[in-house]
Amino acid sequence: MAVWDDLVGQTRVEEQLAAAARDADALVTAHAAGEPAPDASKMTHAWLFTGPPGSGRATAARAFAAALQCVSPDRALGGAPGCGFCDGCHTTLVGTHADVEIVRTDLLSIGVKETRDLVRRAQLSPAGGRWQVIVLEDADRLTEGAGNVLLKAVEEPAPRTVWLLCAPSLEDVLPTIRSRCRHLTLRTPPVEAVADVLVRRDGIDPETAHAAARATQGHIDRARRLATDERARARRSVVLKLPLRIDDVGGCLKAAQELVDAAAEDAKQLAEETDVKETEELKAALGAAQGGRMPRGTAGAMKELEERQKRRRTRTQRDSLDLALTDLTGFYRDVLALQLRSRTALANTDVQDALERIARDTTPERTLRRIEAILACRKALDRNVAPLLAVEAMTMALRG
Repeated sequence: MAVWDDLVGQTRVEEQLAAAARDADALVTAHAAGEPAPDASKMTHAWLFTGPPGSGRATAARAFAAALQCVSPDRALGGAPGCGFCDGCHTTLVGTHADVEIVRTDLLSIGVKETRDLVRRAQLSPAGGRWQVIVLEDADRLTEGAGNVLLKAVEEPAPRTVWLLCAPSLEDVLPTIRSRCRHLTLRTPPVEAVADVLVRRDGIDPETAHAAARATQGHIDRARRLATDERARARRSVVLKLPLRIDDVGGCLKAAQELVDAAAEDAKQLAEETDVKETEELKAALGAAQGGRMPRGTAGAMKELEERQKRRRTRTQRDSLDLALTDLTGFYRDVLALQLRSRTALANTDVQDALERIARDTTPERTLRRIEAILACRKALDRNVAPLLAVEAMTMALRG
């Protein structure tokens, strides 16, 4: 299986990356042989992958990183890099390659300290691979200071270092950084392609796979979760009932509280799974006796871990809320499609009665204003507005 097989519905991007990987292989081969570099290479030192959630930005970056590290002997016979089976491809895809650093964050932002560590690593020559590759999956979460630190590294990279940055859109990255990157835009995969992947790779029955792909509008990870996780289906069902429960102020406030509480519960469940394990591992690393007191001078490390865990819970709660708001946006998008008699396929056919009821009782203009209220709530959450306050304002606007 070639590394590109995980890119669903991204034929144009796959072709561009495959061509660049071939040129990158030629560059390294020429360098090793002491020959001049080939002319008109499609390879460059910095790339920016953008696309909507679920389009596979990080998947594309990882596949490209694997192709850059491919050591398949077939290359010498004219085969394309990115076989998916050699040691270079395999270790990159599973995250253990010594010369591939994959950076993702479960926090709200990536700060200056972490970015400086990445920049220092980027100056090193490859330890054993063909390139030193830094994959930054959340480039949109760089603080302004961190972006300025990264700028010089992207501007003047080491000879065999490649930066692969991922972000939802160009506007999420500093103009000075994006102007120095080669830009690739990924699209939302077609529903049929996502359903096919769920059937072939996850063994999900076709009907369930297609329903999940349609409900998530081509978001691969969300579709997989919806098809396999009963809790995810239950939460989505609750969200899609919200438009019918906000007939009065009391209903609006209650619905908002339930949405926020559900997101907090998600964060709590994740914390229960990871926080205890992290704390125990750190205590053991610092030399704490089993069930005993911590050694002197270790309070700072424990406090830093607690602060990180607190920020992660905040991020998890916001991500869970954002997922609910995305489902709610999809509901009103279907309402609008019915009102305008569009031929666009509905995403939420399992609640079609509710869609038709609201479509009859309101106007397209009102539906658009409701969608705008949901988008305003998402923006408010990004600006650190208290979640309950933002969601209450949204539910009141939805009632209108």
